[in-house]
Amino acid sequence: MSVLAALLDRSLDQIAEAAADVRLFDREAIRAASDVWDNNLFPLFWAASTSNARERERRATTVLEWMAGLGERRRGWMTEQAAIAGYGIEAFLPPAEPHTPGRDYRGHVMAPQYRLTRQSVDELVPDYDLATASVRHLQVERAGTRLTAFLQLVADRKFAVDEPAPPALLDVWLDGVTDITFGLSDTQGVILDAGVQEIGISLGPGGRLRAAGGEYRLDDRSWHLSTAGRRADAVTPPRTSRSGRPRRSPLGDLGSDAHAAAELLRHSMLELRSVRYAARADHVPVLKLCRAFSGAGEAILAAGSQRGARRREAAFRYVIRAWAGQGGPDITRWFAAVLRERAGRPDIIETPRAPERTPPSLADSSPVSGTPPQAALVMAAWTAAHTDYQTERPAAAQLQLALPPRTDDNPSAPWRLRTVGCADPDAFRLRTDAFQGPGPLVQVGKPTAACSLDLHQGALLVAAGTGWSASVS
Repeated sequence: MSVLAALLDRSLDQIAEAAADVRLFDREAIRAASDVWDNNLFPLFWAASTSNARERERRATTVLEWMAGLGERRRGWMTEQAAIAGYGIEAFLPPAEPHTPGRDYRGHVMAPQYRLTRQSVDELVPDYDLATASVRHLQVERAGTRLTAFLQLVADRKFAVDEPAPPALLDVWLDGVTDITFGLSDTQGVILDAGVQEIGISLGPGGRLRAAGGEYRLDDRSWHLSTAGRRADAVTPPRTSRSGRPRRSPLGDLGSDAHAAAELLRHSMLELRSVRYAARADHVPVLKLCRAFSGAGEAILAAGSQRGARRREAAFRYVIRAWAGQGGPDITRWFAAVLRERAGRPDIIETPRAPERTPPSLADSSPVSGTPPQAALVMAAWTAAHTDYQTERPAAAQLQLALPPRTDDNPSAPWRLRTVGCADPDAFRLRTDAFQGPGPLVQVGKPTAACSLDLHQGALLVAAGTGWSASVS
């Protein structure tokens, strides 16, 4: 049970570290750490909610086995984070099951995710024409002190399909990105070069990406008809119901207050996980939520081990109020709404009165002088115009910027995150230097009309003919 509590607290520590300085914001680390608890929080509360130490350990072992059964990455994360907290957990877990390719609901074998190696790239050549592939989406993003990239390519199939099918998409993830050059003239034609020391991707006449490593996966429902798909089909067992991992998480009844605490924490983890959507990242109070739940694992264990149901329930009510106190008034108001709407418990904490404030509006045509003189690029993304599920999607650009404190703020206040986007950009240019840290930011035009943003003297240049989703201020 101490291991389970420590894993929860380690997740919150990881999330707080990833958001501590938005100039080094790590959106994926926040998403991954919060995602652990989507279907594991109620089992944790169930394991903790007994004063019988032997029963508590039995439940906790069951929960750890359930968590580790999700896959190699989850098991690896658990082992790593438990070790950081001072625990070795391999002895608690059953042997890891070898990974086997899967089949979809039709029984067709599904493309696995591959490491980008010379051999895995060579296996693409007989089935997909990369020379004529086009870029649908490019996203380069800071992850702490590293850069990562996601590249989505539309590739023509070289094999026949037996029914009309959506375009084949090649999804490429790169880690340890060292070099980027991309512009709107670099969207047609791709060369993949997976060397031992470096991954190199050439895009169009002048675009390129260089990275220490990467992975790829084909998003193609017709992959089973390809050369590689037919080979995989011959050795992949038929689709059957899974017999190893239980279909449902281990659960038991919780008291009303324990359930409210679990619901509150789970909903907060879902809120943290919503940073996976870039447009949400600057609206989630990551550090405030982490501060509110500081020490949550130990608090849950202490409350759940109280003797008697009435004492346990009182302890969980106290825990909820302590979390609200640690979070501050804004978080308390949000907690009260969650408890009322999600747990049916409006009685546990009082809702502080909201301060009167006038929300900023893009319609007020904020002057260009309100643009900060410098910024640090956290993420830059471009998406080509395309059809998605019979819906026409325009081309788009999205930027995530770390901005210095406003002039009326405390000069020592932390930098803040700002996400802006535009449709049908007239220009999009990105070079590695754009990510070198804070640099001069120049805005030409108003955000509600034709407007361009220039960072690091042209290392990033995006021009929007019809304005931005929000002002950079």
